[in-house]
Amino acid sequence: MVTDQLPPLLENSPHGVNSDSYRPDVMGVHGAVVANHPLASQAGMRILQAGGNAVDAAVAISFALSIAEPQSSGIGGDGFIMIHDAKSGSIKIANSVGAAPLAATQELYSAGIPAKGPLSISVPGIVHGVLSTHEKFGQLKLAQCIEPAIELCEGGVPTSARIARLLKSEKPMLDYELTRTVYAPSGRPVRTGEVVRNLDLAQSMKLIAEEGVDAYYNGPIAKEIVRQVSELGGVLTEEDFSRHTTRWHDPISTTYRGNTVYEAPPNSSGHILLQELNMAELYDIPSWGPDSAETIHVMVEAKRRAFADREAYMADPEFIDVPTEGLICKDFAGSRARGIDLEAAAEAMSVREGDPWAFQDAPPDVSKRFRRQWKSVTERTTGTTHFCVIDRWGNAVSQLQSLQTNFGSALIGGKTGILLNNRMTYWHLDEDHIDALRPGQRVRHTMNPVMAFTPNGKLRVICGTPGGDTQVQTNFQMLVNALDFGYSASECVEAPRWTHYQSGMESTYPHTGFESLKLERRFSDATVEGLRKRGHDVEIIGAWEGTGSAGMIQIHPETGAYMAAADPRRDGHAIAW
Repeated sequence: MVTDQLPPLLENSPHGVNSDSYRPDVMGVHGAVVANHPLASQAGMRILQAGGNAVDAAVAISFALSIAEPQSSGIGGDGFIMIHDAKSGSIKIANSVGAAPLAATQELYSAGIPAKGPLSISVPGIVHGVLSTHEKFGQLKLAQCIEPAIELCEGGVPTSARIARLLKSEKPMLDYELTRTVYAPSGRPVRTGEVVRNLDLAQSMKLIAEEGVDAYYNGPIAKEIVRQVSELGGVLTEEDFSRHTTRWHDPISTTYRGNTVYEAPPNSSGHILLQELNMAELYDIPSWGPDSAETIHVMVEAKRRAFADREAYMADPEFIDVPTEGLICKDFAGSRARGIDLEAAAEAMSVREGDPWAFQDAPPDVSKRFRRQWKSVTERTTGTTHFCVIDRWGNAVSQLQSLQTNFGSALIGGKTGILLNNRMTYWHLDEDHIDALRPGQRVRHTMNPVMAFTPNGKLRVICGTPGGDTQVQTNFQMLVNALDFGYSASECVEAPRWTHYQSGMESTYPHTGFESLKLERRFSDATVEGLRKRGHDVEIIGAWEGTGSAGMIQIHPETGAYMAAADPRRDGHAIAW
């Protein structure tokens, strides 16, 4: 829906046509990169311009973020990688999530799951996934792809204002000597503009570049991490590292207005986005408008139902039989949408799960079946990042990687320089919960990479965002705006954003809950009033305080040009060539 006349509300938005856009799409024909730090984006573009493909560039970005954006991700975390191979037309998912340590029993955590420190750490999986992806799809040597990150570790990265604020608020970063050495060398957290170097991390990256995945999971890096964590009371072992592997999956998908949308399967929460789209497609959203109370109401109610289904049915599919086929079935969406009242929001905790088993051909495996026992069980700030890449041949990557909450466990793994995750905080300690902690299993995950293709099979959108449980609803808004309203990439990531918090449905321990619909103040008074009239507990937040930090690349359907945009809510940067 592209108009010739600028709406009155956009008169101070210099690049907006359909919605707010304060920065133009960054355009090119040879490649595009969007990451949540300018130096990481530059690392990816450097590899593309050296003849690398999208996977080579993704390796460079993934490693560079360890030093450039340490609060959000790094090689001590986990993630999901979606790869589109243009030549074959295939899409593959590298599940790079590590398991809970084998010694991580319910009894060990009887007093609760600590937010930081050695007992908050699960097996880091991202390095195995990145290197496995490179082995399958990369074309440059691994060492060349990691080189930009090593240079950043040695030469240093100036601290952004945002990272400085986060460091100041993360008191546990001062609890560990090796962490202080990097992030508080003068005895207080580094400040804006001060340069961070991590020479130990550079050495670990050099070792990985030379020796590959074994250096991390069966060699000196694993040994040093285990030594440090064990000395501080953690339970990670060398066996936890050596038994880790990347799981390769086919994507799951649905259609929306004729476009095919691909997601990661469980243990990713990607099915939620597909369920949301299936329900939204049943309504005449294009006639309501992108920021109307009617549109937001239906989207929130669809989200509410999809999350209820996740609570009942989703966990590690290697141990729990997950009805994925039924969850993303169009007929199941119809049965769920029938409960949506267009004039009234559902009451908190009143929406229960549907029965997706009735909508799939495969019967449940009784030996692996589990049904959640309903109990009233918020979402913390998450340390996750998303980036996307496309190369001159049309190969594409949408990748999420994470330390869980900001700066993960706050613990650097000995002389490796690697800041470790606190992913254990996603587990439940209630044995009646489908995602209850079990040693050696992978936790239910919020990360979900996205690609959308046109009805004739051409790649149209690559996108994603950090934000914990808010990811699937930010992606939902971006796709509706792109596919229903023709928003540009910059308009999609900069549009006014809403976020719905649902009692009992958030992932981070202790899973306490509240009900709220937060709207950035750029929404109109009519929209706010319309949502309150329907019974939503609306809270107005700052104009750019919505969760997430989205990135998007669109591909022009006729010319094939790449149009990229990064979210101004964080330090994101888009580059095209």
